[in-house]
Amino acid sequence: MKKKAEWPRKLRSQEWYGGTSRDVIYHRGWMKNQGYPHDLFDGRPVIGILNTWSDMTPCNGHLRELAEKVKAGVWEAGGFPLEVPVFSASENTFRPTAMMYRNLAALAVEEAIRGQPMDGCVLLVGCDKTTPSLLMGAASVDLPSIVVTGGPMLNGYFRGERVGSGTHLWKFSEMVKAGEMTQAEFLEAEASMSRSSGTCNTMGTASTMASMAEALGMALSGNAAIPGVDSRRKVMAQLTGRRIVQMVKDDLTPSDIMTKQAFENAIRTNAAIGGSTNAVIHLLAIAGRVGIDLTLDDWDRCGRDVPTIVNLMPSGKYLMEEFFYAGGLPVVLKRLGEAGLLHKDAMTVSGETMWNEVKDVVNWNEDVILPAEKALTQSGGIVVLRGNLAPKGAVLKPSAASPHLLVHRGRAVVFEDIDDYKAKINDDNLDIDETCVMVLKNCGPKGYPGMAEVGNMGLPPKVLKKGITDMVRISDARMSGTAYGTVVLHTSPEAAVGGPLAVVKDGDMIELDVPNRRLHLDISEEELAARLAEWQPNHELPASGYAWLHQQQVQGADTGADLGFLKGCRGNAVGKDSH
Repeated sequence: MKKKAEWPRKLRSQEWYGGTSRDVIYHRGWMKNQGYPHDLFDGRPVIGILNTWSDMTPCNGHLRELAEKVKAGVWEAGGFPLEVPVFSASENTFRPTAMMYRNLAALAVEEAIRGQPMDGCVLLVGCDKTTPSLLMGAASVDLPSIVVTGGPMLNGYFRGERVGSGTHLWKFSEMVKAGEMTQAEFLEAEASMSRSSGTCNTMGTASTMASMAEALGMALSGNAAIPGVDSRRKVMAQLTGRRIVQMVKDDLTPSDIMTKQAFENAIRTNAAIGGSTNAVIHLLAIAGRVGIDLTLDDWDRCGRDVPTIVNLMPSGKYLMEEFFYAGGLPVVLKRLGEAGLLHKDAMTVSGETMWNEVKDVVNWNEDVILPAEKALTQSGGIVVLRGNLAPKGAVLKPSAASPHLLVHRGRAVVFEDIDDYKAKINDDNLDIDETCVMVLKNCGPKGYPGMAEVGNMGLPPKVLKKGITDMVRISDARMSGTAYGTVVLHTSPEAAVGGPLAVVKDGDMIELDVPNRRLHLDISEEELAARLAEWQPNHELPASGYAWLHQQQVQGADTGADLGFLKGCRGNAVGKDSH
């Protein structure tokens, strides 16, 4: 770790608020219309609380209350807190998909920090894309920053069964199609799915990214799992407010914390918790903003032999509430450390090493956080597949897949896009059975646009009615972290840019070999080359607005699907004053 900065010293915010010039009086005088006394502008750390609260982002609907606790902590530590609303991309509201707006949110956050008098930032996040987008933006500016999440919802229950948000949505929907549940029962179950404030209560993308923030060292130890309505969540927010003030004094920045070792810790943690495949695309993007060379090969290298020890849906049977009661992520990090799978000296926002934070924690429930010998799967990391169907890689989550399908050869049933899938999937005349491989095209970063969570295609009713619950599915799309199945995702290059996926035809044979990391289209090299030479793009191009910018600049899933001009773009945090 670098040497702590001298304190006291002149901070960045004094470029706006310090002195007696006309420009300073302009900035400071207007701030006083909110009733701030003059001595608050005396050079103490100004902390921006970047709040992703929105009524249309239900996962984050309680963040205004948490922001008040963050403010209390900042005041207590001698800082000056100022709450700043930032772009909030809701996973369950935004169309065509929240992923399309992750990069826009990151860009907006970056400029909100760079253009305003902040000395440090608290990133107040929750819903899936809000965590990576704020981390991306903060990494680009590299001011002292710390994450506090809103926490997961309490357990849902329906007729005595735990209901995992997202996971049971897919399960119940398939049961309706199979005739095992009535529509009225489905509606009754709906009321039990989201019974408190907070994010998904499964190990979906929101809980995964909260865990990634903690594993990266960017959140205080224990932050990830505290339920959104637990009083300890408010305490965590207040402690975070206190801590950011000292981080500013020490000049402890994201680039000090998010090192290559930190990303390797996060990758191994994702394997241990059975985390979302979406973590792949988000960590690649965050690493790009910090300037860390992180690739899909690092995911396979670091995660390949890590057992999945967290028994949570969609891989296991419990929910985030039980995970917190068992000890939460610190227990997982301790287990990794004991197994030699943790860079123990990685620095965290606390100013302590990762190991010092977790070495004394206790596992209070070994049915929730399992011993390694009882792991859900011994090789739980995200699998990176390659072959002539995915020259730049594709990913699969083995802890959520069916073991008997991990080596499979089947006939392709092709859907040209999501509308084609929806038009065909319920047709009893569709030529498909459980041995087939479902292939979905044109749902990648450019193709959808935005790479929606449609990769976990629901199975055809005529297959479900046989009692079959899983088939091999391949696409260039993503899937929700709450979903499950033998689903190959993020196939790169995507179909919309002429990747091999674009030329798969009905009846082609496809081989999936997870142990050997292989994804192969069984046609000759000559035939594949001929098909690719004849291929023509057929997706509609936007004419204006952010959609146009996204289409022009978004990169492939294999590098994080960030906007091309923003990769490794850290720069001067102080802008020019035009007044």
